[in-house]
Amino acid sequence: MSNKEEIYNILKENNIKYEAVEHKAVYTMEEMLELELDKKGRIIKNIFLFCRKTKRYFLVIMEEAKRLNLKDLSSKLEAKLTFASEEDLQKYLNLTKGAVSPFGLLYDKEGKVNFIIDRDLTSPETNNIIGIHPCDNTATVFLEYADLIKLVKKTNNNNIEIIDI
Repeated sequence: MSNKEEIYNILKENNIKYEAVEHKAVYTMEEMLELELDKKGRIIKNIFLFCRKTKRYFLVIMEEAKRLNLKDLSSKLEAKLTFASEEDLQKYLNLTKGAVSPFGLLYDKEGKVNFIIDRDLTSPETNNIIGIHPCDNTATVFLEYADLIKLVKKTNNNNIEIIDI
């Protein structure tokens, strides 16, 4: 069973309403936006980071239109951040480059990855339907932001932090 099928099964088992859209493989936000899926919900940018000094990992999610200031985020998290390796992405989140997704946290049973959420995603006055990959960059799953958070909290031990990015 592929990661994508496994994620669909997990969503069904947890009675989470979602819509999956199959598409060509995408590797960048530019390619993602070309698909014009943002009409279905907010497309989320996912970034996997690492702090060499503390050996901590971070999965950051934010609005696709935002630019990440790594120096500012490092200051907020008190960790000198760099992009994590593809090997670590596979090891801790069972993901490959181009398919980074908060669903990868479902594979982090030891809670090694800190989940960092941009506060703008939690705003009740915005569209709370978000689009993320189902651990595979050939599809996008649209679901309620709150359902994603409940699922992550239920299935692993990750530290979840909401900050202004």
